Amino acid sequence: MTDSPKLQTAILASGCFWCIEAVFENVKGVHKVESGYIGGAVANPSYDQVCTGRTGHAEAVRLSFDPSVISYKDVLGIFFATHDPTQLNRQGHDVGTQYRSAVFYQSEAEKAEVEAFIGDLSAQHIYDRGIVTTLEPASPFYVAEDYHKHYFANNPNQPYCAAVITPKVVKFRKSYSQYLNG
Repeated sequence: MTDSPKLQTAILASGCFWCIEAVFENVKGVHKVESGYIGGAVANPSYDQVCTGRTGHAEAVRLSFDPSVISYKDVLGIFFATHDPTQLNRQGHDVGTQYRSAVFYQSEAEKAEVEAFIGDLSAQHIYDRGIVTTLEPASPFYVAEDYHKHYFANNPNQPYCAAVITPKVVKFRKSYSQYLNG
């Protein structure tokens, strides 16, 4: 009998959750990707409520991953490489606090690791502008409605998917091929 891996969780927001879900569903060692809402004041919000920008939630994903296959630092590397962490409360044409770049940390050690990672990125001058990704303590995570699950995989030819998500997935596959599933 084989022991099942001890999984770690990361909660990340980088604009529309369809984008980040599409990337992390391809990552070796990621066992589960759930799109949902976090960081707001309304219990069990709907997509329509979150889209107003008035609930305070971010569209995010909750990842379950095997740290013996991919480290949290490498998860962060993929996260920061596949969105623009210098855009405040937006990603491209998606505008509002619900589209903020954020890491929802679950411990002080995790928070310190993210702060160090952002510090390293800033010191390397990888971006032309400062990183505005927020670090927020994890709060209740509400899983999104079923029709959001595997959205890109189920709708690759939908215009938003083709124009916005496909380039992010292509960038991931090119830059992080060592983490590509299969």
